[in-house]
This record gives sequence, C-alpha cells and structure tokens, in this order.
Amino acid sequence: MSVLDDIVAGVRTDLAEREAALPLADLRAALADADPVRDPMPHFRAPGSSVIAEVKRRSPSKGDLADIPDPASLAREYAAGGAAAISVLTEQRRFGGSLADLRAVRAAVDTPLLRKDFVVTSYQVVEARAAGADLVLLIVAALDDDTLHRLHDEARELGLTVLVEVHDEAETERAVALGAELVGVNARNLKTLAVDDGTFSRLAPLVPSDRVLVAESGITGEQDVQRFVSEGARAVLVGEALVKDGAPRQAVAAMTGVQA
Repeated sequence: MSVLDDIVAGVRTDLAEREAALPLADLRAALADADPVRDPMPHFRAPGSSVIAEVKRRSPSKGDLADIPDPASLAREYAAGGAAAISVLTEQRRFGGSLADLRAVRAAVDTPLLRKDFVVTSYQVVEARAAGADLVLLIVAALDDDTLHRLHDEARELGLTVLVEVHDEAETERAVALGAELVGVNARNLKTLAVDDGTFSRLAPLVPSDRVLVAESGITGEQDVQRFVSEGARAVLVGEALVKDGAPRQAVAAMTGVQA
C-alpha cells in the first residue's frame, strides 16, 4: 500500500464517523448559512506571483512542523502579508488538522480559503462549503476519472474553485481533459513522498496557457518563487516555510508579486 492509499483509507474511516453523526441531507441544509463564495481567480491571474499560505502543523514526510494553537491568528498574519488565499489542512491523522481549524480561520479573515484534504466523496465537497471554504483540492492520483469529473462538477455547482493537483504527465493530461482552470503541480510524489525539483518545469508546458498553474512543495523563499514564476506559475502554495518562519506576515509579503 502506498502512502497515499494509507492516508485515503484513514480519511474514509474518519469520514464514515462524521457522516453517521451528520447525514448529507442535514449537511446540505447548513449551506443556507454559509458565507457567499469568494473568487480567488482574479488575484491568481493578476501580474506577479500570488501566494496560497498554508496552516499546516505536520506532514507525513517531515513530521511535526509547528505548534499552531491559534490557526486564526496565523491566518490573520498571512492575510496582512497579502496572501491571495489561505490553505487550511483538515486531515487529522497525518497532518493534525480539522474542520474546526477551517471554521476558525473563516471567522477570522475574508481571504479566500482552500480546504486542503484528501477529498474522495461528495460529502466532503459539501462539508468544505458548509465550513466556509471557497476552494477545494482534488488530487488526481487519488481519484478515478469518473469520480474526478463528478466531484469537480459538484464543487463547481456549489460555486467552489477547484485546485486540481497533479504529479506526473498522465495526471496532467487528465486534469487538462477535465477542463481544470486551476492546476497545482506538486513536486512531492504522494505515493512515495519523494520530491523531484524538476516536476514543475516538466509538466507546465503540458497545460494550456489559459489555465492557471500553481507550484506546490519545496518553496522556501523568494528565489524559489521567482524560479517557478519564470517557468509559468501564477501562484505558489507554501506551508512548511511559512509555519516555521518567525515572521509569517513578512515572509508572505516577500513571496508576493514576484516577477519572472
């Protein structure tokens, strides 16, 4: 079993408990109280780099990254630094996140929010919207084509922006065929956790120029951002470097607006 398979198995177990406690029909009813969706795409398409700053306590590859007792406070620092969007990890077993983190961040900032998780069912898409997310992540490697298309369509029907994540050529072709507007290229292989620094430059040319590319993993500072922007990225998703930095507001600001 790959790392990704193991993570998804745990996600499905935890999901079953949440579904038992709150049926889908009741969850859909909660959408009536959700804030209007915030659209991040105009910011992502603007000149210079956009930053998706991540609230991330730990990861399978690095273990514990940062003690984040107050995710709302960190999110306010990200917003003050000019983050175009804020990513909130909601997977608990491997990343130490929760939907409570997402709700807390939503109450603290007006910045568009990404629910970062291993979404494999419709329930999770509705759950994301009900908790205040404006974007949802779909990982191509975790989904067959039918499920990928269905979840993408359901998310769009709810007004959510979909970040479609790819790791290799075959996944990129699937994302393009899907019509994904926002494509995230992750240099970390989620099946092995190995990082290939050449992934973005290899896959970017396969994505039509009218789509928006996001570089993910291995971004430590402005120099990395500049490299990815020169290779076609319009946004960068940064977690570890920001949560470990003692000045997240300034770190986000330094990565924002970088030109090729």
